[in-house]
Amino acid sequence: MRLRTPLALFGAALLVVVGPPLLSAGSDSDTGTQIPGLRFMVPNTPGGGYDITARTAAKNAEDAGLTHSIEVFNLPGAGGTVGLARLAGEHGNGKLAMSMGLGVVGAVHTNKSPKTLADTTPIARLTEEQDIVVVAKDSPYRTIDQLLTAWKKDPGRIPVGGGSSPGGPDHLAPMLMAKAAGIAPREVNYIPFDGGGELLASILGNKVGFGVSGVGEYLDQIRAGELRLLAVTGPKRVPGLDAPTLREAGLDTDFTNWRGIVAPPGLSDAERDKLVSLVRGLHTSQQWQDSMKKNGWDDAFLTGDAFGDFLEAQDQRVATVLKELGL
Repeated sequence: MRLRTPLALFGAALLVVVGPPLLSAGSDSDTGTQIPGLRFMVPNTPGGGYDITARTAAKNAEDAGLTHSIEVFNLPGAGGTVGLARLAGEHGNGKLAMSMGLGVVGAVHTNKSPKTLADTTPIARLTEEQDIVVVAKDSPYRTIDQLLTAWKKDPGRIPVGGGSSPGGPDHLAPMLMAKAAGIAPREVNYIPFDGGGELLASILGNKVGFGVSGVGEYLDQIRAGELRLLAVTGPKRVPGLDAPTLREAGLDTDFTNWRGIVAPPGLSDAERDKLVSLVRGLHTSQQWQDSMKKNGWDDAFLTGDAFGDFLEAQDQRVATVLKELGL
């Protein structure tokens, strides 16, 4: 992750989470990618980024013949830290994994979670994606410039909704936008939702002035005309979407999110290697490549110890950014 603004701590290269729960009823062999009974936990509600990534990955893995009888289940709460606590308590369980990402890193800090990602086994970072700034189709804001003008005039009267708790990507992106626009982050009226599914209803119902979420979460609603896309938060435009970057809108910042997979602590080398092998197979499959393109996800594949080092660096950077934002 990198920030290209004074807060450049946070920005590009935020990894991607693919954490689909896979219940594999295949061979009992200790080789290959078949893991009988494997389950993937989604630590937020259905319809959010973790959920979409997990279910997409699960289907792709099945279609590619890597495993089968895949189960995906949701255990939402506290920005993903409820699921994290459950995962950390499953010591030595090589048949459980969890989809996660930057949001969980931030939630550990803001919720003062007793369990952290250091209490897990890193498996892989899969994708990276931009956030998007969206409003309902009948919103008075037709352009990002109109929104920024109104927001700077009275930040507290224009609530912004995000599908992550404070410290997560959908919170940090508008906070960085605010700082770049000359708005004190503490003046921002941020309303957190437990995933993109809950956020969507509030955007469509004009319960928030605008929403910030991952690009892959609302593509269908944007293409159907239910949501109006005002801007993307990354360093370049998203192919197929007619929206400027924040820099094009005059804000000296950009931001990207990531998602990945972790497993319980205490796994044997063989158990960890088998999970990594499964994800490697997913990553190289045509099914997954097609899904990344369809959802606007960028490849950010990283496995094992290298992913663990990334998680440690992300944790330190989140803490620094929150401190710099006065949050």
